[in-house]
Parts: sequence; structure tokens; C-alpha cells
Amino acid sequence: MDALPAPLDVIAVGAHPDDVEIGCGGTLALLAAQGHRVGIVDLTDGEPTPRSSGPAERLAEAAAAARVLGVLHRETLAFPNRRLFDGFEVRVELAKVFRRWRPRLVLGLADRTPLASPDHAQAVAITEAAVFYARLTKWDDTFAGLPVHTVPHLWGYFLFAGVPGVPHGHHPLVVDIAGHLETKVAAIGCYRSQFPPEKAHVFPRVRAMAETAGLMAGCAAGELLVGSRMPATSEPLRMLFPPRAEDRRG
Repeated sequence: MDALPAPLDVIAVGAHPDDVEIGCGGTLALLAAQGHRVGIVDLTDGEPTPRSSGPAERLAEAAAAARVLGVLHRETLAFPNRRLFDGFEVRVELAKVFRRWRPRLVLGLADRTPLASPDHAQAVAITEAAVFYARLTKWDDTFAGLPVHTVPHLWGYFLFAGVPGVPHGHHPLVVDIAGHLETKVAAIGCYRSQFPPEKAHVFPRVRAMAETAGLMAGCAAGELLVGSRMPATSEPLRMLFPPRAEDRRG
């Protein structure tokens, strides 16, 4: 087995290129700006789609979006768009990624998307299973000898065109992305094949969704994440009153 790369702090998983940009792009941009090592895994290349010339164009768009967000590593698994199903093979391949890159946090899709791609619902189950598989011992042959890795936290993001409800058994967390909303929008804009001029209405909707989440949490713009564990802190005042940029400079 080759030497492992330096670990990533965060890996965001999407069914298709552009999922993570829409659902948690602001959070990824924030984390990258804070110096954290961020990665993205797309389970499929997202093709075919009506306006794209094919996988090469879509992958080039994904690479450009990753650069905008400050992402260090992005990879696409070889599973088919429109035919993505939760199963053993895809669980293992994603778990290998987690074992190789050893993230502290995984961000995955939180819920299905009615009237949109059923791949999203499959990605929810795949990501949850892969987090579990990554930590299982006595299974070395299945994972090409990659060492076990326990992912401490799995949080979900949303693709809903509105304010989503929190799934049963989960707890909300709003990430303040006020300083990174335009970076998120710029990353989404890299997908010119998916968001041509006739779909320009998408961008004010993205801003409106972020502003609505921020309104509920008391910040200018936010992204809603959910986890199966309640958020906990030993520094409640620091959580409620984080240092301002000008304070840190002083």
C-alpha cells in the first residue's frame, strides 16, 4: 500500500457535481478560508444532462468550482448518474476514500429531494453506510489494506428550494456564511452547462435561501446542517459571541 496523503479535515459528499456547492458551498468556503483542509467526493459525474457536452465538460466545471471554494482535493467515483443505488460496492468505494483521507467531519446529503433526482436519496444511505464501514476492523482485504478510520462527525446538508424541515432524530446547526455567500454563488456559477443564462433565477434563490437561514439564526446568511447528535460546546460564550475579524487582527 502506498503512503497515505496528509489527512483532510472535512469531506463533503454529493451524488453529482454541483450538489455540495448548492447545499454547503458556503460552509466549505468558510472552512477553507479558516485554514482547514477540505475535500469533495462526487459519487457520479452527473452526466448525461440536457445542456452539457459530456463528462469532460462537467468535470472541468467541478474542478473550477473546487478552486473557487479553496478545496484541496476533489474526486469522482465511477458510478452512473440516474442509476445510482445504495449497494455494497459503492459503500466500499466511498469508505476507502474516508480511510485514505481520514476526515474529522463528513458532510453528506440530509434527505431525499421530491421531484428531483432520486440519486440524492440513495446518496444519503450510501454516505451513512460508508462512514460506518470506514471504522470496521477485520475486513482488510475488502478495503485494500487501508487502515480503519473513525469519522467523529457526520452532518447533513439540504438541496431543497426552500426552508427544509429537520428530519426526525436530527438536530439543526446553522453555519454563518455571511462572508462567503458570494464565493458559494461564484462556485455554483462555474457550472455553466447546468445554469446557463435562462436559469439565472437560480442565483437570487440561492441568496434568498441563505438569507432566510441566516434570519432564523441571527446572522446575515447561513446554511442549515443537521446531525444525529446535538451540538455541544464547552465555550458557550465563544459560540454565541465569536471573535470578530477586527478583534483577531488586533
